[in-house]
Amino acid sequence: PASVQGPAPWEHRARLWCRVRGGAGGCAGRRVARPVRQRRLASRAAPGTRTAQAGGVRELRGCGETRLDRCRHGRAAHGRRARSCEEVHSQSRGGVPMSRWLRVLLLVASVLGAGGASAHEMSIAEMELREVARGEFLWQWTASGTRPASEVLTPVWPAGCRPEANALHCGEGGMSGTLAMEGVGKRYSAVMVKIFWLGGESRVYTITSGQPEVRLYGSAEDQRGMGEIAHAYAILGIEHILTGLDHLAFVLALLFLVGFHRRLILTITAFTLAHSLTLASSALGWLTLRGPPVEASIALSIVLVAGEAMRGRQTLSRRWPALVAFVFGLVHGLGFAGALKEIGLPQHHLSVALLTFNVGVEIGQLAVVGIAYAIYRVVAKWPQSVVMRAPALYTIGGVAAYWAVGRVVRIVVA
Repeated sequence: PASVQGPAPWEHRARLWCRVRGGAGGCAGRRVARPVRQRRLASRAAPGTRTAQAGGVRELRGCGETRLDRCRHGRAAHGRRARSCEEVHSQSRGGVPMSRWLRVLLLVASVLGAGGASAHEMSIAEMELREVARGEFLWQWTASGTRPASEVLTPVWPAGCRPEANALHCGEGGMSGTLAMEGVGKRYSAVMVKIFWLGGESRVYTITSGQPEVRLYGSAEDQRGMGEIAHAYAILGIEHILTGLDHLAFVLALLFLVGFHRRLILTITAFTLAHSLTLASSALGWLTLRGPPVEASIALSIVLVAGEAMRGRQTLSRRWPALVAFVFGLVHGLGFAGALKEIGLPQHHLSVALLTFNVGVEIGQLAVVGIAYAIYRVVAKWPQSVVMRAPALYTIGGVAAYWAVGRVVRIVVA
């Protein structure tokens, strides 16, 4: 017999379940929802097709004022998003010129520091005078920088002395009076005049822009009074710190490390105490070290402090900056003593000359701190000033590294 096929068993169960859930509408809704889910799956599978279709639909149905306004607002929003995206890209591209600017800044700093591998020493010219007979001298320039000293410096001899080429005739009265130097303070910060007298004694006189002339007494005996010596060596101390680029760089690196806080007072005090100890010990002959290693250590100390100032985390230098300043201050004091040894100390009033020279160094150092604080107060008003910290520290550290390499090379070659 023929069998009549009816609905499959699973269809009966599905219809029954639809009636229980919501009547006939439940199945109808399910049938309607199924194509919707299929369309969603299709749209997820082909997002590019959906975007193109949606764009076409929006273009076709743009009728009516309300819908036109909506389209205009949508396009305006899309334009704003595009502009904001362009701004973000332009800002990201702006980082490249900044990095180029840093490289150029470091290159310029290195070029500027190339002539100052010895920092303050290269700006000092040396003249030598030797008495060959009573009142008769031969003189010459013995040391100068890249430009000969004879081209920029002109000696003004004491009254009664008559120059003739490299000879100087002063007569029986000897070289007595005022010796000056025209042009000092421009290309050369100081001129050291070494005089070898007929009796075998020698004296060293330093002429600077702050002290453009010295008094000679016809012999090696220094007849200056205490007040005159104190004034002269205080000015020498001020000019030494202001023309010593390496010492200035170290002070600036300390300022970046500590900042203008209460700890700065303790840090500067520790640095002052340390270099005063080694300056006095070396000047009195209690401590003697060769100059080149000291100068190389000074340059390396600047590199270290500049690098510590760049770190964001708490290091030993940040926790105890006064200790770091004291340790490196001992080295810088030896550098001050070397410069003072070149200048020379009077036999009379030796302690006064040593004390006032150190006071002059401190006056110059405090002047640098005061100027730096004034600049900081002005620059701190600009929010963009924060980005200046890294280039400044890179410049200080880069120039100091150049000095260190040059000084170490000179030690090895020598």
